[in-house]
Amino acid sequence: MAILEWTKDENVAVITMTNGENRHNPTFTEAILKAFDEIEADGDITAVVITSNDPKNWSQGIDLLWMMDVFGKKDFQSIKDFMYGLNRIFKRILLYPMPVVAAISGHAFGDGSIMACACDFRFMRSDKGFFCFPEVDISIPFLPGMFALLRKALPYYKFEEAVFSGKRMGAKELEEHHVIVKACADYEELMKESVAFAKTFKKKRAIFGEMKRRMHKHIVETMDKEDPEYIEPLKLMM
Repeated sequence: MAILEWTKDENVAVITMTNGENRHNPTFTEAILKAFDEIEADGDITAVVITSNDPKNWSQGIDLLWMMDVFGKKDFQSIKDFMYGLNRIFKRILLYPMPVVAAISGHAFGDGSIMACACDFRFMRSDKGFFCFPEVDISIPFLPGMFALLRKALPYYKFEEAVFSGKRMGAKELEEHHVIVKACADYEELMKESVAFAKTFKKKRAIFGEMKRRMHKHIVETMDKEDPEYIEPLKLMM
């Protein structure tokens, strides 16, 4: 069964995650990178929206059951490969030559929230779902590249609060602090608003991609130069 699919609405590609909590594991990494490749191959598309068809969740982040199983088997290379795979997703979004919009349709926790931060714009429904970084409660420190991603999307005072408290934030709070573009009443409004917003972008890919390469250069360099210091010895948990 496919864990995501994408459809075309005029000049916008809509990626819909279809695997319940939409947790991140190697299968997810492969699927979303493949979707981005397919979308980029369609020269008529100028923007992307990422959403979920689950009634409760956008993405609950890393598939901890998969990770614990692999740890138990002492397959440490698979863990390293997966962490580098996550960075491939983040860098693909950061450098994608068109805007990527997160239509956050339910809970976005941990790595799910980080993926949303990698996107250029965020919309969120206000009737269901929280945005949260629970890593402080489960003793999983962020990689340097993840910190850089969060600082891109959150004002610094909100970044500190979210990281150190692990609090759950709703759409209205995120809208107030300009983390999201708009808090939408329900799923129908979320998709209507986020897709309509995406359709306004009809920029040439070359200039959009170059802008993003220059704008996010420091984030990509942090991932490439600093993250291996923690990934290689598997300093991923306390």
